[in-house]
Amino acid sequence: MKKPAELKVKIFADGADKFGMLEMYRNPLIKGFTTNPTLMRKAGVTDYRAFALDILGEIKDRPISFEVFADEFEEMERQALEISRWAENVYVKIPVTNTRREPSDDLARNLSKKGLKLNVTALLTLEQVKRVAPCLAEGPAAFISVFAGRIADTGLDPIPMMAEAVRFLRQYPNVELIWASPRELLNIFHAESAGCHIITVTNDVLKKLPLIGRDLSEYSLDTVKMFYEDGRKAGYSL
Repeated sequence: MKKPAELKVKIFADGADKFGMLEMYRNPLIKGFTTNPTLMRKAGVTDYRAFALDILGEIKDRPISFEVFADEFEEMERQALEISRWAENVYVKIPVTNTRREPSDDLARNLSKKGLKLNVTALLTLEQVKRVAPCLAEGPAAFISVFAGRIADTGLDPIPMMAEAVRFLRQYPNVELIWASPRELLNIFHAESAGCHIITVTNDVLKKLPLIGRDLSEYSLDTVKMFYEDGRKAGYSL
């Protein structure tokens, strides 16, 4: 098994809690950051711009993705242009479609041509990857986020599709594939085996990184001790 530092896939921290983001920023294994409106709402963020500018004042040397939150493409574009001006390391996330299933291809193409670094998000099919990638071909560095974890939630193995997406993107050297929404630490190794460029991981999963390579016999003993100690502290009796 490879050690984390030996992995080719880049690990991005996924979250919107300032303390957690800065904690992961101190970890050299973390190469970038992603957020989204759902994570920001869950973290209690009420002022989008103030939160983003505060974080960008601390994290200046690694990519950070901030997402638009409109449904009309004209408003998405306005938000994207503003977000892109916040810092050089900002990637603007736009959804693969709006809520009416209308593809955001034209928006992605236009913003990319204007020089915005994009992160097109919420993809779940290979067809979407093949449709979006050409829209980013004439622009700067870009990400495509495929929600492999959600694919797995439907009972499908995402690895073959992710590997095929990697092969397809070889013709677009400015575009990197993100394995998004992982469910467990093992997904980092799944992303590595599929050849993904990046995987986004939440803090609760990232905190398990020290377990990689752990002796399973010792881990078994620790588990037994945990059960014993919790039973003892609870004062159970029969």
